[in-house]
Amino acid sequence: MWTDTHAHLASGAFNEDRSEVIRRAVDAGVTRIVCVGDTLATSEASIRLAAEWAEVWATAGIHPHEAAKAPDELEEALWPLLEQPKVVAVGEVGLDYYHKFSPIETQHRVFREQIRIAKKRGLPLIIHNREASEDVIRILREEDAGSVGGVLHCFWGTLETARAALGMGFYLGVGGPVTFKNSDDLRSVLAELPVERLVVETDCPYLAPVPHRGKRNEPAHVVHSGRALARLLGMDDAELADITSRNAATLFGLR
Repeated sequence: MWTDTHAHLASGAFNEDRSEVIRRAVDAGVTRIVCVGDTLATSEASIRLAAEWAEVWATAGIHPHEAAKAPDELEEALWPLLEQPKVVAVGEVGLDYYHKFSPIETQHRVFREQIRIAKKRGLPLIIHNREASEDVIRILREEDAGSVGGVLHCFWGTLETARAALGMGFYLGVGGPVTFKNSDDLRSVLAELPVERLVVETDCPYLAPVPHRGKRNEPAHVVHSGRALARLLGMDDAELADITSRNAATLFGLR
């Protein structure tokens, strides 16, 4: 039984067949899906999905792409969402220096504010990091984010970054890139990490794994990333599924 720890089911990419997508996931053995918010609107939509589907949990947060659009009273806007049933994390939050859709200073401010909200609410964080590892780790340390922990989702960084995150009690999310031909560097890092701190994810509708690369991703495809990780670590698929699902349950308090 697999757990997809990062899915954007509220995305418009699923407007035509969202229910079928969730049913396909369950049929594939994906029994838990964490539906991640990246704006207030998608956070609210994720919460509605979690209320409708027993297999779905939700998160609420503002993605770094959207930081410039975050409300001035961010805690006031997020808090009611974080109090809803089945909301298990603050996220997706973090920094993105690749696109820079929001100014870096604004990204920093909104990231720090959401870390503080997570600590106040007692929820883990789902961290987005693209070409910003040094500042992500620094801010997590400065804000004592390790007191609530969380996950560096879609991890594709160095061993140094991985160890820094693990040292603060964070988990690392493994998705479609573990199956890509050009990901030998990622695989070499993952091979050095304790499986007890890894979870699997899709980041759907993005980053579909081989053999679906280039197509819309969906939670059922987490099985391909999980199997690739199992082969890398020399483990049986079922054992890897069990361990990563237990890790997800611990991370998010899933029942």
